[in-house]
Amino acid sequence: MCDKDTSLPVISNCCAAEADAAALTSRRRRLWELSHTCHCPLVGVGLPLGYLRKLVGKMTGGRVLADDYEVHVGAVTECGARNRLSEALQKELERRYAPVILRFRGAKTKEQVAQLWRAAVANGDVSGAFWAGLTHPRCNAELEEQMCRDLHMIQHQAGACVRADMGKLSTLQEENARLAQELSKLQQRSQAMLQEKTGELERQEALLLRTRAESIGKDSVIDGLRAELAQLQSAIPALESRTRLALRLAQMDEREKELRLQITALKQAQERPVAAAPPPPAPKLEAPSGGKLKMPIRLVDQSVLCVGGRSGNVATYRALIERVGAQFAHHDGGLEDNANLLDSSLAAADLVICQTGCISHSAYWRVKDYCKRTGKRCVFIDNPSISSLARGLQEVSSELEPVGQHARQD
Repeated sequence: MCDKDTSLPVISNCCAAEADAAALTSRRRRLWELSHTCHCPLVGVGLPLGYLRKLVGKMTGGRVLADDYEVHVGAVTECGARNRLSEALQKELERRYAPVILRFRGAKTKEQVAQLWRAAVANGDVSGAFWAGLTHPRCNAELEEQMCRDLHMIQHQAGACVRADMGKLSTLQEENARLAQELSKLQQRSQAMLQEKTGELERQEALLLRTRAESIGKDSVIDGLRAELAQLQSAIPALESRTRLALRLAQMDEREKELRLQITALKQAQERPVAAAPPPPAPKLEAPSGGKLKMPIRLVDQSVLCVGGRSGNVATYRALIERVGAQFAHHDGGLEDNANLLDSSLAAADLVICQTGCISHSAYWRVKDYCKRTGKRCVFIDNPSISSLARGLQEVSSELEPVGQHARQD
């Protein structure tokens, strides 16, 4: 309220009879037709101060040098009569609050206008409702006074709220300054960490590139070595066969040394005088069934290779072979032993016994092909039992018997 308002409650300057007569008409009242006590809250609440200064400057044709209070008081004074400024204010209020005026137009009685005003006060939107209610044809002096009273209290409450909001704003500004300072520190730390991580990433990328270059270099060296190896292998044909032959030759040399030692021992034994005695009988082999074999087995100083058979019978195979004076060697046919050692074992053997029932297909065909190419004696046994091995040895003994007798005659 401006300083010209001396007291409350507000009393309209119009007499009651004139107000009632105006209420009976259907024309809305103009700004200059309202009570002078309504002009101050209407101008203060209904129009922003910035727009009011601009409008006053436009009406006066120059720059307004007065302060905000003087502009407000001057505008309120001009609203008491019809002039250029009051007409401009009337036009702006009508334009600004046209939707509210349209809503109040549906009120036909004073009670309906009062009800719309109370609803606006409850919703906190009183600027347009104050103008629409004061200028309504059914607004009388009593309602006008009540509206001014309500607006006066609303302004007091608004001022208290503004002061509270200013305190909160000050607190929030201080808090905002503190948070802004912390944010700045965090941003600096984040920037430093980002630079550190960027440097670390660059170092890792450089290390990765160097590792890849070294790997490519090693791959190139490996390819060169492979090419050189292939060239050497092509320059020396049958290198693998030569390696096997060299191994076989070494085995044969060892076998020859053993035979020479045996021959030397036999010659020394013949030179010593011994009493005449019948020659010792040839060792006999008993079959696992309990009966004796028909012919003695003569495999003395022979190397017998057993290929395949049950692993649990190997010890029995060895005892059976060594009992007749032969040397025993075994190869499981590639089940666990290295298949590449089979050729060297075949080369060192004088007799091969192939257990066809317990041997791999590859080892079977390798044994058969080797013995066929070299002419080496090979006995194939279907059943890996001890009796089958004994029968195979009996067959070999019968074939070697004439050869042994001829050797004794010589």
